[in-house]
Amino acid sequence: MQTDNIVVVDYDENWPKEFQRIEAAILNTITLDVLRVEHVGSTSVRGLCAKPIIDIDIVIEDYSSFEAVKTGLLSLGYEHEGDLGISEREAFSYDTSQKKSFMEHHIYVCPKNSAELHRHLTFRNHLRNNPSDCQKYGTIKLAAAKEFQTDIEGYLNMKGEVITEIYQRCGLIK
Repeated sequence: MQTDNIVVVDYDENWPKEFQRIEAAILNTITLDVLRVEHVGSTSVRGLCAKPIIDIDIVIEDYSSFEAVKTGLLSLGYEHEGDLGISEREAFSYDTSQKKSFMEHHIYVCPKNSAELHRHLTFRNHLRNNPSDCQKYGTIKLAAAKEFQTDIEGYLNMKGEVITEIYQRCGLIK
C-alpha cells in the first residue's frame, strides 16, 4: 500500500510534553467518564526512535461511558472512525488544519479491560524496562523506514519479526 513518506526520527525530549498538552486539552472537556489517559506507542519510550506521532489511549471503565466520551471528543473536533478492525479500541481522527497547535497524534478509546489496551501498555512497559529490546526495535524501525519509504505494509512487515520476538519475551504471545 502506497503512503506518504514514512519518517522515523530520533527520540525527542519534547514528546512527553506534547502528550501532556494534548492530554490536558482532552481532560479539560471530558474528565468525568475517563479513568486515565495513556501515552503509548514508540514516542512514549525514552530513547526510542519513532514516527513523530503521539499515540494516545483514553481509558474508560466500559462501553457504558463511551457515548459521553465520544460526544466530548466530537466537541473537540475529533471524528469517530470505528474500531478499524481492532476490537475494544475505538479510533478518532481530526482535521490537522484545526489542530495546528498540537503535534500530530492518534486518539483511541479503550475499556480498561481491553486486550488492545493491555497489548499497548505491556509492549510500552517492556521496551521502557529492557534497553536491549528497545535498541533492537529501534534499529529495525530505522531500517524498515529506509527500505520501505512509501510502503506502509512493507514497513510493518519488516518490523513484524522483531515485534513477535519481543511479544514472546513480554508474554503477549506464547
